[in-house]
Amino acid sequence: MDSSNKARVHWACRRGMRELDISIMPFFEYEYDSLSEDDKQIFIRLLENDDPDLFNWLMNHGEPADPELKRMVNLIQQRNQQRGPVAR
Repeated sequence: MDSSNKARVHWACRRGMRELDISIMPFFEYEYDSLSEDDKQIFIRLLENDDPDLFNWLMNHGEPADPELKRMVNLIQQRNQQRGPVAR
């Protein structure tokens, strides 16, 4: 997926689990544009994983084996925590 095609990346952020939408969508909306090109590609790779894996990683019930994906999960958690709850 091309990182400059924000509509496709936005669509890929939509998940089948509300808990994932609450974590991933605000990160995309508030942080994606400020990511480096490399981090955008890592974020896109993260989105290619199955919902159960994403859920477990984002809820600290395990972590990805890939260190880049692990760093991205940590970044999502950190930025979401710094920003606080986002009204939907």
